[in-house]
This record gives sequence, C-alpha cells and structure tokens, in this order.
Amino acid sequence: VDLRHAVEELISTCNSQFQIYYQPIVSLKTGKIAGFESLIRWFQPERGMVSPVEFIPVAEETGLILAIGRWVLQESCNQLQRWQEQLQQPDLTISVNVSGRQFLQADFIPQIEQVLASTRVSAACLKLEITESVLMETATSVTERLEQLRDLGIRLSLDDFGTGYSSLSYLHRFPINTLKIDRSFVKGFGTDQDQIVRAIVTLAHSLKMDVVAEGIETSAQLQHLVQLGCEYGQGYLFSPPVSDDKAEQMLQAGIIWKG
Repeated sequence: VDLRHAVEELISTCNSQFQIYYQPIVSLKTGKIAGFESLIRWFQPERGMVSPVEFIPVAEETGLILAIGRWVLQESCNQLQRWQEQLQQPDLTISVNVSGRQFLQADFIPQIEQVLASTRVSAACLKLEITESVLMETATSVTERLEQLRDLGIRLSLDDFGTGYSSLSYLHRFPINTLKIDRSFVKGFGTDQDQIVRAIVTLAHSLKMDVVAEGIETSAQLQHLVQLGCEYGQGYLFSPPVSDDKAEQMLQAGIIWKG
C-alpha cells in the first residue's frame, strides 16, 4: 500500500518519495569517471530509507515497476543532459537498469525515443542494463527488441554476468556491448574466482565487448582487474552511490583514482 501511494504521488506531483543516487563507473585506464549507474532509493516518511531489495520485487510483482522505471529513465537522462552541458562533458554516460517487465512492454521503444528527444541526450550516451533472465524470457522477441535498441544507437550491458542462466552458446546471438562482472566474483579474488574473472574478460574481448567490474572494494582487487585488462570498474573503493550534488562534485574534481 505504501509503495502504491508513493508511485501515485510520483506520477501526480513533483513531491516524490523516490530519489536517484548515482554510482560512478570509472575508467581503469585513465582514472576518470566515464559515467554513472542510476540507482533508485525510496525514502518512506515513516520508515525512512527502504532498501531496493525490499521494494523492487514487490514493484515487479504488482506492475508498479513500469511507472517507476519510466520515471528513473526520464530523470536519469535529464540529469545526464545537465551534466553534459553545464560541465562540458559530452561523452559522459548514464547506465539505467531495466526490468524484464519494462523491457517487454509494447511501448518500450517509443518511450526511449521520447526520452532521448525531450532531453537531447545522444543515444550513444544511454546504456541500458538488463539481466540474463531477461534474455532467456522469449529469445526471439528479446532479440528483436535488442536489435531495435542497437539500431537507435543505444548501448546494452548484461548485468551480473555469470550468476544466473549463463549459457555461452546464446551470448554471441545478442547485440550486447558490455559484460558486467558480478561483485561476488570480484570479492573472491585469490581463490578459483580469479580464473572465472579472467575467462569472462577474455570472452567479452573475443566478442568485441568491454567489461565493467562491480563491487571493487580494495586496491588489490583493482590492481588485479587492471592486470586482467578490465576496462571499467565501480565500487566503494571509488565511491558508494551518492546524491546528484555529490556526483557533480566528483565530476568537477576530475581524476578520482591514480594508477
């Protein structure tokens, strides 16, 4: 009930209980912020901040994720457009998570086109993150949808790669640009996880994809990923997800990691 009320408020007023936090995605070659991942936060008046782990599954089940997803996409592109213009960073990207239900919506492509048109953000600067479970929904319709997005110039990331339905046989059939290595593999460095990460990076490069490692928390993990040829990283070593004001301060500061 609280979630439905918050979403109704989101649609009907400017007084939203939801906020978007931004976690930097850092180039491991330059140490500069290449982009941000948008992450929704719900600040419920009585309960305070409610974890996405709690409310996103409920939103998926009830269909409220469609309104939430549309809002996150619009707000993320609005913010990106402001940063690109005000801070003169035209190549900055924004990564937005897309749920399976949202992805398979009949009007999903027109939604994307409308957001890009209204914000004047280049399609190449918008990255949509989907999970392996989305790819496995109905492969034919998913392939068509992915190809439509690719034709628009939007980049596509496969989130949490290796944790779900991993089937290397299907990966080459989809127009994916980026593989995101799940934090559980990064955390396991020093064990047999090393070989898994090495294999993912090698696979991605052989398919002309780049790699983002999630959950980087230590300098040792970072150095290991650099040695393996991973292009990008995000995690608490660089920064937790932060408000738009703090994200802007980080952009103005320039290099946030020196190798």
